[in-house]
Amino acid sequence: MRKTIKLVLALITSVSFLTSVHAGELTVTGTAKATYNITSGFGGAASAHQGKGIGVANEIDFGASGELDNGWTWNYQVQFDPGNSAASTGGSNGQVDDSQLTLTTNLGTFGVFVSEGGLDVDNAASQSVYGRPTDIGIATGMADGPGIDSFNNIQYHSPAGLLPLGAQFKVAYASGQGSTINSSNAVGNATDTYGTNAAQYQVSLTPIEGLTVKADYYNEGGAKAYVVQQYEAGSIAATYKTGPFGIGYSKTLRAPLIQGASATTTVQTNVSGGGNDDAVRLYTSNKMSAAYAVNENFSISYEREKSSREKIVNATEYDITSDAIQGAYTMGGMTIAVSHGSTDNVGYANTDEVDQTLIAVTMAF
Repeated sequence: MRKTIKLVLALITSVSFLTSVHAGELTVTGTAKATYNITSGFGGAASAHQGKGIGVANEIDFGASGELDNGWTWNYQVQFDPGNSAASTGGSNGQVDDSQLTLTTNLGTFGVFVSEGGLDVDNAASQSVYGRPTDIGIATGMADGPGIDSFNNIQYHSPAGLLPLGAQFKVAYASGQGSTINSSNAVGNATDTYGTNAAQYQVSLTPIEGLTVKADYYNEGGAKAYVVQQYEAGSIAATYKTGPFGIGYSKTLRAPLIQGASATTTVQTNVSGGGNDDAVRLYTSNKMSAAYAVNENFSISYEREKSSREKIVNATEYDITSDAIQGAYTMGGMTIAVSHGSTDNVGYANTDEVDQTLIAVTMAF
């Protein structure tokens, strides 16, 4: 507890000093959430045989912002997540999580992001009032589109409102595949045979009122040995909102890195970082959702996520299908949400099924 208090005081002191020098402003925002999670099911999925879970989580964002003499603005943000361990943040920083520093000019926004700033849009169309069916506490094994926020990266965002149809584009580049929560003057990670850099691009536009369309493309480069297929992925997402109704759809294609075991022997497949991906050639995911605001406080939603995979070798495959119906009631800064759903073929394995009922109380501050 003493270490936590000291860390918070150090963060506030350092940011306060920065803002006093540059006439900036300090903000603290975040959420605190308590959940009760009930899972059941059958088959080999570990999550189908777990008991009822009770948990409390919180995330606190410390931010600082200011304006330069020429009208440019800057923004700094660091996340304090007491649930994180030193191992999960990649070093001795322990409970300090994602951070970013951006500078917005009349030419656009330039930024440096440490394990932050993902541009993937595969989940951008979700209308679920609590969370996507595959992202609320059970391990479904579904392969989502990759994000540049897996690595420390630099970005450029075009100015909002400059292009026709409200179009905006964003570009991100990671010079290495490190994700350690680094301090300034940090050196890069040691390279490996699976890739030494990554890039991601995003474009968004609003062609008509209520309709938003986004797309992204991601690729990794620099793999050293016997490349058969380079790691790349792309998604397109669309949302349409009119009155109390909202609908969303996204499609994602993800092709993992494929390398030969040697110059002359059989092919093997590896994901970023060197893990084995069981010779998967392509993942395809489709996600559809709809929401309805019953009144200004109460909303309901339904979402279905489906993913298939193709292997290099001919094999019988089973699609992951996950559904959830949810309701959320908001009273000021408090939201009470209930979600009930099920997932078939967890981990792309036959007969594995998990049912989930989750109750969550979230406080925003």
